[in-house]
Amino acid sequence: MAGHSKWANIQHRKNRQDSVRAKVFSKMSKEITVAAKMGDPDPDKNPRLRLAVKEAKAVSVPKDVIDRAIKKSTVQDGEDYEEIRYEGYGPNGVAVIVEAMTDNRNRTASNVRSTFTKNGGNLGETGSVGFMFDRKGQVTYPASAGDADTVMMAAIEAGAEDVESSEEGHIIWCADTDLNEVSTALEAELGESESTKLVWRPTTTTEMDLENMEKLMKLVDALEDDDDVQRVTTNFEASDEVMEALNG
Repeated sequence: MAGHSKWANIQHRKNRQDSVRAKVFSKMSKEITVAAKMGDPDPDKNPRLRLAVKEAKAVSVPKDVIDRAIKKSTVQDGEDYEEIRYEGYGPNGVAVIVEAMTDNRNRTASNVRSTFTKNGGNLGETGSVGFMFDRKGQVTYPASAGDADTVMMAAIEAGAEDVESSEEGHIIWCADTDLNEVSTALEAELGESESTKLVWRPTTTTEMDLENMEKLMKLVDALEDDDDVQRVTTNFEASDEVMEALNG
C-alpha cells in the first residue's frame, strides 16, 4: 500500500465526530446480538461473538450495552437480521464494499442504491469489485507494544501472515479463519490489542486526489449514516498531503 495502508480501510479514519457515537454503539450491539444468536451466547465458546465483543470494547461500548445485546439474542421473538454485502464504485472508479445487517432487504437495497447515485457512485452486481479485496483478519497494536522486530517475531510465532509497522503502530494480518487463534496468541505475548476484526484488504488500489477524496468521504459518510449499514470499505490510496488537507 506504499506507506498509506493506514488509510485503506474507511473505518480507520481519524477525527470521527462524537455525534456518531450512539450510532456506532447501535451497530456494534446489532453485530453482538446476531453473533450470539448464530452460536453460543458465551464469548469463550463463540469465536465470532468474542471478536464482536472485542471490537465493541475497542470503540468504548459500555459493558451493560454489550450484556444487553447478548441477552437480546435469547429472546425468541427478537428481530431476525440477515447479512448482505453490496459492491459498487465511487468517485474516480474507487471500489466500495458495503456490509449491512437488515430485517428488510428491499429497504436496505433501495437506500444503498440511492445513496450511491446521489453521491457520484454506482451500485454494481455482487462480485463486481470483491475480486479487488481479500478477506483477512486484522489485529492492531499501538507503537508502545514494542519495536517492529519484537512485534514481527510475535506475529510469526502466532501464525500471522504479514505485519505493517509505522510510527502510528502495528497492523498484523492473518487468514480470516485464523483470526481468533492468532489474536489470542498475540495477546499472550503483547497484551491487549487496540482492535481485532475481519476486514476486506485491498489487493489493488485507486489513487485519489483531494477533490475525489472529498467526494468519496461524502459517499462513505452517507452510507455509514444508514442504520442498516455496518461498515464500509474502499480501496483508495492517497498521499499524506491529500489526507492532511482532507482532515485539516
